[in-house]
Formats: sequence, structure tokens, C-alpha cells
Amino acid sequence: MAEQKESGVLKLVDELSEAAERVGLVVRREKILREVGYRARGGACRLREKDLIIIDRDQSPAEQLEILAEALRSRDLESLYLSPAARRVVQPGPQPG
Repeated sequence: MAEQKESGVLKLVDELSEAAERVGLVVRREKILREVGYRARGGACRLREKDLIIIDRDQSPAEQLEILAEALRSRDLESLYLSPAARRVVQPGPQPG
């Protein structure tokens, strides 16, 4: 059961990564180094005129999904097709359930 849920989350991560690229974001999966007492989680940034989303490749799929969704919330996604599940993740507001 947990494998099915993780598989579904991985599909959403892939879908939102593709959506990010379609709206002009570059998605990079990097190994983010950590120091004691310092917690880096990745996210959206701008580097040399490029809009990036940096994702720590060691994060869980659920954490990667949240970083992608957070970065996409400020973008106009109305012209993009997103599955209903992906659109629910990106849309701000209370989640049913």
C-alpha cells in the first residue's frame, strides 16, 4: 500500500517538474550539503537570469512535491493541462479530507 502511495507521489513530482519547465523554470536535482544546525530544503531562486527550482535529490518524494508545488503557486498555470491531482496539490487553500 505504501509503495502505491509513493508511486503516485513520484508521478506527481514528475508531472509538476514538467509543468515547471513548460512555464520557464529550470528544475535541478542536486545534492544539498548540510552543516550541523543548518537545514537547507531547496526551492525556487533566480541565478544569472534563469529561474530555477533546486530540489535536494535526497529528500523524500513528498518533500520534493511540496517544493515544486510551492514554486508553481506563484505562476500562471491556467493554460497548462494538469491532472486533477496535480492541480489540487498546487492550488492554495485548505485540502479536503
